[in-house]
Amino acid sequence: MFAWIADNIGTIIICAVLILIVAAVIVNLVRDKKKGKSSCGCNCAHCAMAGACHKGQSDKKHGK
Repeated sequence: MFAWIADNIGTIIICAVLILIVAAVIVNLVRDKKKGKSSCGCNCAHCAMAGACHKGQSDKKHGK
């Protein structure tokens, strides 16, 4: 068992780092979603969800 770990330590470390990066990205996306932030590029002319993703934004601009 220890010999296998010693032989593959580089791969294990790289996989652990990649898992941590993916987890950090997911946590960041969830936090942004809870705060109401959008992950779109705001080029609504080419977006299939153009009518749905910025519904409440016009109300916030006009102070309603």
